[in-house]
Amino acid sequence: MEPESRTLMKELREDHRNMSTILDLLDNIGREAASGGDPDFELFDEIMRYMTVYPDAVHHPKEDVMYNQLRSKRPDLAEDLGDVSIDHRDIAQLGSDLRDDVEAIVAGAAVRREKLVDDTSSYVNRLREHMSWEERDLFKRIDTMLDADPVEFDIAEFEHIKDPVFELEIEAGFRRLLSSIRAA
Repeated sequence: MEPESRTLMKELREDHRNMSTILDLLDNIGREAASGGDPDFELFDEIMRYMTVYPDAVHHPKEDVMYNQLRSKRPDLAEDLGDVSIDHRDIAQLGSDLRDDVEAIVAGAAVRREKLVDDTSSYVNRLREHMSWEERDLFKRIDTMLDADPVEFDIAEFEHIKDPVFELEIEAGFRRLLSSIRAA
């Protein structure tokens, strides 16, 4: 049986693949808005609800637990990494700002198209860069730590929370998003 720490790493990598799929949809919506089109704002809203209730509230905190263990158990592997938690907070703020834009539009408020396009682009690019860095650097360092001495991460407060789009039972509020993913 595989140690829980290895299972967690597989789950986090799978989350990245799933989030990349969602970011592709979000990028398409942003391009449609940039070209003067009328994007599907209900889908846009669903995407941003997902991104703020799962990646920001569950995925990134799990990564923070791993990073803190790396700093604690293997400071030699944590050199020059900066503060992952600050990056996660910055990404969450970008996501929250974009979600506010979309919710305002859905509620009938006026939001400048340029602001929406810029906020979408900033969020997508920042999150893609962050995930790429984690895959290239942070996750490899954690794998090195686990290869030398398996460490169990205390993620009990997050274990019961399932991905509302990619788990077996899809939450009703994300069915449109899942249909868009399957169509893409």
